[in-house]
Amino acid sequence: MAMAFKMATTGMWVADECKNSFMEMKWKKVHRYIVFKIDEKSKLVTVDKVGAAKEGYSDLTASLPDDDCRYAVFDFDFVTVDNCRKSKIFFIAWAPSASKIRAKILYATSKDGLRRALDGIHYEVQATDPSEMGFDIIQDRAK
Repeated sequence: MAMAFKMATTGMWVADECKNSFMEMKWKKVHRYIVFKIDEKSKLVTVDKVGAAKEGYSDLTASLPDDDCRYAVFDFDFVTVDNCRKSKIFFIAWAPSASKIRAKILYATSKDGLRRALDGIHYEVQATDPSEMGFDIIQDRAK
């Protein structure tokens, strides 16, 4: 099995599919978002769900579990006040209050390794509740 990047602090590996899906989102614009999860047995960060280009931010938030942690990247397209089309990529660390402590620790310690493997992230949002990652927060951060 091919591995892309080992995260030294937790012994987790980032699967090649994570980087490949991210590059497809970043350059080819075929995905709007990608949700990643950690598989503790195989010690891999893998792709959990990929959102099609036509999907929106509400689809991403609906795909995050209420009781488990996840990482996500979201490609936010917007128009500036100068009428220029821009795109910013957000990294979201989702750790809901209802998730297990072990999962929260594992995701918190593995986050930086995944961020280093995904080159081109503009902003990071950490959320424990949907209100902490509302669309208005994404819009404000991008401008």
